[in-house]
Amino acid sequence: MSSDGQHKFPDFVPPTKIYYGNKLPTLHLRRCTVTVPGGQDYHFESEVIRIGAMEDNDIVLNDDTVSRHHCRIVQEETSYVLVDERSTNGTFVNSVRIREAFLHPGCTISVGQSKLKFNAHDEEVEIKPSANDRCGLLIGANDRMREIYAIIEKIAPTSTTVIIEGETGTGKEVVAQTVHKLSPRAENDLIVFDCGAVPPNLIESELFGHEKGSFTGAVMTRQGLFEMADGGTLFLDELGELPLDLQPKLLRVLEQREVRRVGSSKPIKVDVRIIAATNRNLEEEVREGRFRQDLYYRLSVVKLRLPPLRERADDIPLLCRHFLESGPYNRGPDGTQRVRDVSPVAMKCLQDYHWPGNIRELVNVIERAVSFCDGQLIVPQDLPDYIRDVSLGKKRERTMTSDTPTVLPPAAPHDPRRPPSELADDGVTFKDAKERWVSSFERDYIISLLKRHKGNISHAAREADIDRKYFRKLMKKYDIDAAVGSE
Repeated sequence: MSSDGQHKFPDFVPPTKIYYGNKLPTLHLRRCTVTVPGGQDYHFESEVIRIGAMEDNDIVLNDDTVSRHHCRIVQEETSYVLVDERSTNGTFVNSVRIREAFLHPGCTISVGQSKLKFNAHDEEVEIKPSANDRCGLLIGANDRMREIYAIIEKIAPTSTTVIIEGETGTGKEVVAQTVHKLSPRAENDLIVFDCGAVPPNLIESELFGHEKGSFTGAVMTRQGLFEMADGGTLFLDELGELPLDLQPKLLRVLEQREVRRVGSSKPIKVDVRIIAATNRNLEEEVREGRFRQDLYYRLSVVKLRLPPLRERADDIPLLCRHFLESGPYNRGPDGTQRVRDVSPVAMKCLQDYHWPGNIRELVNVIERAVSFCDGQLIVPQDLPDYIRDVSLGKKRERTMTSDTPTVLPPAAPHDPRRPPSELADDGVTFKDAKERWVSSFERDYIISLLKRHKGNISHAAREADIDRKYFRKLMKKYDIDAAVGSE
């Protein structure tokens, strides 16, 4: 260790990470301990530990020779760094005065007249799938989900930053809510910010706040979301949509744990846990230069990958029954549950379907089915036609490959543009015919807008006067690639 920071102890404390191998995933939890005069131990998992005489520090020293904000200990990828905060009497490591230095386990930190002992260690835990089929707000008995439950139970009590990856509709916000609910911060707020739903020129003000008169329209001073989430959790949804020029400012907040409002030079200290989510591959975004590598490493301390619904189809019965029990759309005038369950044949249809919209799409399908259901069981006729078609197609494939020849009735053409009279002649019900026409219109409309704007999703969504996130959802629903606009 040296005061100029040139020497670095290699990998003496593994970072808090999840490691996936051929066996069960392993969680490394990094912790450090600071022993203060009198023998009291402070245990930390947080990325920044502040030491000083003021009450807003993590370690408060009753010592007249200690500055108000004397120094801080910062986690790096595999090390801890001690940084002096321009203190009056200086900060020392093993009797050497430093401005910034790497800390080694067992070293002594001198702050004024106070001597502190520093130690760091890690806990390695093999993640065994939880025995439960629920964790907080999450539901599912699939092995992948039960592994996630076990990880959440380990990391929730810490202040570890978490990034959640997964397709649209897999439940990333529900994971964030669960982590917050199981953490010591549960009594404070969980603030949600969708990076893709706010115009880029307003994101900085939304996150960090602004002073009165700092820009046109700033008629009053306003707190940012970091300040509002102080003591709680800030969930950054669709992180991959964050503009590149704002990423260094977010990184600075994560490292310094303080924000500066737009138009102000005064830093405001914040204690916020960050949970981020994205449906993009951030590693690929980093390689393409669209996302900062240093911010990616700072955020992805623990990375959770949510499986798509098609990879956990065995959870669909459990999810359906939960939606039927909890959905307000399934309550009669007296508050009783209208539809009790899903018939075996209808459940088979649901499990055969690919679910490009994942759990969010399943919720919508169940709500629609309840509105059409006449009894206490959802039957195939209550499901959208495109879901029944998938299951029927699989049944035909299995029948055609069986040893016993079977004569099947000819399949009705699925072209939604067919005249209504032909659809009626084929026995297609009103609701299914209408759904086919609506789906056809939505698909053709989205494709035409993308072609008009050469694949620019933002411009196409603006002309359609719908949110860009919903526009992407429609593209996903109909398997439309933005490249269609360049054809």
